[in-house]
Amino acid sequence: MSFGLPPLKVKPEHDDNGVKIQENTFGIRDPMIAGLGATRPKLGFVHPLEASEKNYHLNEEKLNLAMLRNVQGLHAPMKITMERKFASKVGRLPFLPSSNLQHDVLTGRYIDIGFEDILNTRDLCETAGQPHAVIERSLGLL
Repeated sequence: MSFGLPPLKVKPEHDDNGVKIQENTFGIRDPMIAGLGATRPKLGFVHPLEASEKNYHLNEEKLNLAMLRNVQGLHAPMKITMERKFASKVGRLPFLPSSNLQHDVLTGRYIDIGFEDILNTRDLCETAGQPHAVIERSLGLL
């Protein structure tokens, strides 16, 4: 029953099925029409090490857990994995910034200084919004 009320979720008024972006002779979308992000997924990896470096932290974590399992048994990696999982699920409201310090300490990333530490400061953040709208969007009401 809709009772004649409009839906809470916004739906587009027009259908984009008739619009197709043409590809050039090499099978790549024109970046001037589709944007630079549209051409990247079809190109694949540029260098053989790119795939390995993209998953560096995951591969290092798997290696460390495998060594820990061989040395101390199955309980040690299970305990560390459980602690990391709970640390990543710390509940905060979606509009509040989080440093994830506990997760960084458990993974050992608090020692490293990377681009995200220098270029991703809260002063330069552009994702500020109305708190009520952000929470409603995270709950699926908008």
